[in-house]
Amino acid sequence: MRVALFLTCVNDTLFPGTGKAVVSLLRRLGCEVDFPAAQTCCGQMHLNTGYPQEGVRLARHFTEVFAGYEAVVVPSGSCAAMIREQYPKLVKPGSKGAAAVGRVVPRVHELTEFLLDVLKVEDVGAYFPHRVTYHPTCHSLRGLHLGDRPVRLLGRVRGLELVQLPGAEECCGFGGTFAMKNAAVSAAMGADKARNVLGTGAEVLCAADNSCLMHIGGTLARQKTGVRVMHIAEILAATEAGG
Repeated sequence: MRVALFLTCVNDTLFPGTGKAVVSLLRRLGCEVDFPAAQTCCGQMHLNTGYPQEGVRLARHFTEVFAGYEAVVVPSGSCAAMIREQYPKLVKPGSKGAAAVGRVVPRVHELTEFLLDVLKVEDVGAYFPHRVTYHPTCHSLRGLHLGDRPVRLLGRVRGLELVQLPGAEECCGFGGTFAMKNAAVSAAMGADKARNVLGTGAEVLCAADNSCLMHIGGTLARQKTGVRVMHIAEILAATEAGG
Protein backbone atom coordinates (compact mmCIF):
# COMPACT_ATOMS: atom_id res chain seq x y z
CA MET A 1 0.00 0.00 0.00
CA ARG A 2 1.26 3.48 -0.89
CA VAL A 3 0.69 5.86 2.01
CA ALA A 4 1.64 9.43 2.81
CA LEU A 5 3.02 10.61 6.12
CA PHE A 6 1.57 13.85 7.47
CA LEU A 7 4.15 14.56 10.13
CA THR A 8 2.56 17.69 11.75
CA CYS A 9 4.24 20.91 12.89
CA VAL A 10 5.23 19.84 16.40
CA ASN A 11 6.82 16.61 15.22
CA ASP A 12 8.59 18.22 12.28
CA THR A 13 10.00 21.02 14.41
CA LEU A 14 10.72 19.35 17.74
CA PHE A 15 10.39 15.57 17.42
CA PRO A 16 11.71 14.44 14.00
CA GLY A 17 12.58 11.06 15.51
CA THR A 18 8.87 10.28 15.64
CA GLY A 19 8.56 10.69 11.88
CA LYS A 20 11.57 8.45 11.31
CA ALA A 21 10.02 5.85 13.60
CA VAL A 22 6.71 5.93 11.68
CA VAL A 23 8.50 5.46 8.36
CA SER A 24 10.58 2.58 9.74
CA LEU A 25 7.50 0.90 11.22
CA LEU A 26 5.32 1.22 8.12
CA ARG A 27 8.06 0.03 5.79
CA ARG A 28 8.61 -2.98 8.03
CA LEU A 29 4.92 -3.76 7.60
CA GLY A 30 5.15 -3.60 3.82
CA CYS A 31 3.97 -0.06 3.09
CA GLU A 32 5.51 2.33 0.58
CA VAL A 33 5.80 5.62 2.45
CA ASP A 34 5.95 9.07 0.85
CA PHE A 35 6.56 12.39 2.56
CA PRO A 36 5.00 15.16 0.43
CA ALA A 37 7.32 18.13 0.87
CA ALA A 38 4.53 20.65 0.23
CA GLN A 39 2.69 19.74 3.45
CA THR A 40 2.17 22.51 6.01
CA CYS A 41 0.19 23.03 9.23
CA CYS A 42 -3.24 21.39 9.50
CA GLY A 43 -4.70 24.72 10.66
CA GLN A 44 -5.69 23.69 14.17
CA MET A 45 -3.92 26.55 15.93
CA HIS A 46 -5.45 29.06 13.53
CA LEU A 47 -8.96 27.79 14.12
CA ASN A 48 -8.47 27.60 17.89
CA THR A 49 -7.26 31.18 18.11
CA GLY A 50 -10.04 32.73 16.05
CA TYR A 51 -8.74 32.68 12.49
CA PRO A 52 -11.08 30.24 10.70
CA GLN A 53 -10.39 31.64 7.21
CA GLU A 54 -6.72 30.77 7.55
CA GLY A 55 -7.86 27.33 8.65
CA VAL A 56 -9.98 27.01 5.51
CA ARG A 57 -7.01 27.84 3.29
CA LEU A 58 -4.85 25.26 5.04
CA ALA A 59 -7.60 22.64 4.81
CA ARG A 60 -7.83 23.18 1.05
CA HIS A 61 -4.06 23.02 0.74
CA PHE A 62 -3.92 19.78 2.72
CA THR A 63 -6.43 18.07 0.47
CA GLU A 64 -4.53 19.19 -2.63
CA VAL A 65 -1.21 17.87 -1.29
CA PHE A 66 -2.58 14.49 -0.17
CA ALA A 67 -5.11 13.89 -2.94
CA GLY A 68 -3.25 11.06 -4.67
CA TYR A 69 -2.76 8.66 -1.78
CA GLU A 70 -4.65 5.55 -0.65
CA ALA A 71 -4.10 6.55 2.96
CA VAL A 72 -2.63 9.42 4.97
CA VAL A 73 -1.05 8.43 8.29
CA VAL A 74 -0.85 11.00 11.09
CA PRO A 75 1.23 10.37 14.26
CA SER A 76 -0.91 12.83 16.23
CA GLY A 77 -4.39 12.32 17.59
CA SER A 78 -4.77 16.09 17.85
CA CYS A 79 -4.05 16.88 14.21
CA ALA A 80 -5.90 13.82 12.93
CA ALA A 81 -8.98 14.95 14.88
CA MET A 82 -8.66 18.45 13.42
CA ILE A 83 -8.70 17.07 9.89
CA ARG A 84 -11.47 14.56 10.40
CA GLU A 85 -13.77 16.65 12.61
CA GLN A 86 -13.21 20.22 11.46
CA TYR A 87 -12.35 20.13 7.74
CA PRO A 88 -15.88 19.12 6.67
CA LYS A 89 -17.24 21.99 8.79
CA LEU A 90 -14.69 24.58 7.64
CA VAL A 91 -14.98 23.87 3.93
CA LYS A 92 -18.73 24.15 3.40
CA PRO A 93 -20.52 21.82 0.97
CA GLY A 94 -20.63 23.38 -2.47
CA SER A 95 -17.71 25.74 -1.79
CA LYS A 96 -14.26 25.62 -3.37
CA GLY A 97 -12.42 22.48 -2.28
CA ALA A 98 -15.42 20.77 -0.67
CA ALA A 99 -15.35 17.84 -3.09
CA ALA A 100 -11.64 17.27 -2.41
CA VAL A 101 -12.25 17.38 1.34
CA GLY A 102 -14.96 14.77 0.92
CA ARG A 103 -12.56 12.48 -0.93
CA VAL A 104 -9.41 12.92 1.16
CA VAL A 105 -10.65 13.20 4.75
CA PRO A 106 -11.95 9.58 4.97
CA ARG A 107 -8.46 8.38 4.00
CA VAL A 108 -6.81 10.13 6.97
CA HIS A 109 -5.88 7.84 9.84
CA GLU A 110 -4.15 8.32 13.16
CA LEU A 111 -1.24 5.86 13.35
CA THR A 112 -2.76 3.27 15.70
CA GLU A 113 -6.03 3.36 13.77
CA PHE A 114 -4.15 2.69 10.57
CA LEU A 115 -2.25 -0.26 12.01
CA LEU A 116 -5.30 -1.98 13.48
CA ASP A 117 -8.17 -0.90 11.23
CA VAL A 118 -6.48 -0.70 7.83
CA LEU A 119 -3.46 -3.02 7.97
CA LYS A 120 -5.24 -5.33 10.43
CA VAL A 121 -2.00 -5.79 12.39
CA GLU A 122 -1.79 -5.99 16.18
CA ASP A 123 1.67 -7.51 16.61
CA VAL A 124 4.03 -5.22 14.70
CA GLY A 125 7.15 -7.17 15.62
CA ALA A 126 8.38 -4.72 18.24
CA TYR A 127 10.69 -5.44 21.17
CA PHE A 128 10.97 -2.93 24.01
CA PRO A 129 12.03 -4.40 27.40
CA HIS A 130 10.84 -1.61 29.69
CA ARG A 131 8.07 -0.77 32.14
CA VAL A 132 5.69 1.57 30.28
CA THR A 133 2.54 3.52 31.10
CA TYR A 134 0.21 5.06 28.52
CA HIS A 135 -1.53 8.45 28.58
CA PRO A 136 -4.60 8.66 26.29
CA THR A 137 -4.56 12.26 25.10
CA CYS A 138 -7.81 14.22 24.94
CA HIS A 139 -8.16 14.33 21.15
CA SER A 140 -7.28 10.66 20.85
CA LEU A 141 -9.74 9.71 23.55
CA ARG A 142 -12.66 12.08 22.99
CA GLY A 143 -12.22 13.18 19.38
CA LEU A 144 -11.03 10.10 17.52
CA HIS A 145 -12.35 7.59 20.07
CA LEU A 146 -9.25 5.44 19.74
CA GLY A 147 -10.41 3.33 22.66
CA ASP A 148 -8.04 0.48 23.46
CA ARG A 149 -6.18 0.48 20.12
CA PRO A 150 -2.89 1.89 21.51
CA VAL A 151 -3.05 -0.41 24.53
CA ARG A 152 -3.65 -3.46 22.33
CA LEU A 153 -0.60 -2.61 20.25
CA LEU A 154 1.56 -2.02 23.32
CA GLY A 155 0.33 -5.28 24.82
CA ARG A 156 1.84 -7.21 21.91
CA VAL A 157 5.30 -5.64 22.20
CA ARG A 158 7.77 -8.27 23.37
CA GLY A 159 9.50 -7.48 26.65
CA LEU A 160 7.23 -4.54 27.46
CA GLU A 161 5.50 -4.40 30.85
CA LEU A 162 2.42 -2.19 30.54
CA VAL A 163 1.13 -0.60 33.75
CA GLN A 164 -2.14 1.28 34.19
CA LEU A 165 -1.89 5.06 34.66
CA PRO A 166 -4.14 6.37 37.47
CA GLY A 167 -6.42 9.15 36.26
CA ALA A 168 -5.46 8.28 32.70
CA GLU A 169 -8.50 9.97 31.16
CA GLU A 170 -7.82 13.31 32.85
CA CYS A 171 -6.39 16.09 30.65
CA CYS A 172 -2.67 16.79 31.13
CA GLY A 173 -3.29 20.55 30.93
CA PHE A 174 -1.48 21.33 27.68
CA GLY A 175 -4.34 22.14 25.33
CA GLY A 176 -2.24 24.23 22.94
CA THR A 177 -2.96 27.91 23.64
CA PHE A 178 -4.66 26.92 26.92
CA ALA A 179 -1.21 26.36 28.41
CA MET A 180 -0.25 29.95 27.57
CA LYS A 181 -3.51 31.65 28.47
CA ASN A 182 -4.00 29.70 31.70
CA ALA A 183 -0.42 28.90 32.66
CA ALA A 184 -1.00 28.29 36.37
CA VAL A 185 -3.92 25.91 35.81
CA SER A 186 -2.02 24.14 33.03
CA ALA A 187 1.04 23.67 35.22
CA ALA A 188 -1.07 22.30 38.09
CA MET A 189 -2.76 19.81 35.78
CA GLY A 190 0.62 18.76 34.41
CA ALA A 191 1.94 18.27 37.93
CA ASP A 192 -1.02 16.03 38.78
CA LYS A 193 -0.37 13.93 35.69
CA ALA A 194 3.36 13.69 36.46
CA ARG A 195 2.60 12.57 40.00
CA ASN A 196 0.36 9.81 38.69
CA VAL A 197 3.05 8.71 36.24
CA LEU A 198 5.58 8.46 39.05
CA GLY A 199 3.12 6.39 41.06
CA THR A 200 3.21 3.65 38.42
CA GLY A 201 6.95 3.09 38.72
CA ALA A 202 7.17 3.24 34.93
CA GLU A 203 10.43 3.94 33.17
CA VAL A 204 8.64 5.38 30.14
CA LEU A 205 5.47 7.39 29.58
CA CYS A 206 4.05 7.09 26.08
CA ALA A 207 1.19 8.71 24.19
CA ALA A 208 -0.01 9.30 20.63
CA ASP A 209 0.67 13.07 20.81
CA ASN A 210 4.09 14.62 21.35
CA SER A 211 2.52 17.93 22.37
CA CYS A 212 1.09 16.36 25.52
CA LEU A 213 4.28 14.40 26.13
CA MET A 214 6.24 17.64 25.86
CA HIS A 215 4.06 19.19 28.55
CA ILE A 216 4.15 16.26 30.98
CA GLY A 217 7.77 15.51 30.13
CA GLY A 218 8.80 19.05 31.01
CA THR A 219 7.44 18.59 34.52
CA LEU A 220 9.06 15.18 34.89
CA ALA A 221 12.40 16.55 33.69
CA ARG A 222 12.33 19.57 36.01
CA GLN A 223 11.69 17.21 38.90
CA LYS A 224 14.67 15.09 37.76
CA THR A 225 12.55 11.93 37.87
CA GLY A 226 14.46 10.01 35.22
CA VAL A 227 11.19 8.99 33.51
CA ARG A 228 11.43 9.16 29.72
CA VAL A 229 8.60 10.21 27.44
CA MET A 230 8.24 8.51 24.06
CA HIS A 231 5.73 8.66 21.25
CA ILE A 232 4.06 5.30 20.77
CA ALA A 233 5.51 5.13 17.25
CA GLU A 234 9.03 5.00 18.67
CA ILE A 235 8.14 2.05 20.88
CA LEU A 236 6.38 0.18 18.08
CA ALA A 237 9.33 0.78 15.76
CA ALA A 238 11.82 -0.62 18.27
CA THR A 239 13.17 -4.10 17.58
CA GLU A 240 15.50 -6.52 19.31
CA ALA A 241 18.07 -5.88 16.63
CA GLY A 242 17.68 -2.12 16.72
CA GLY A 243 17.37 -1.68 20.49
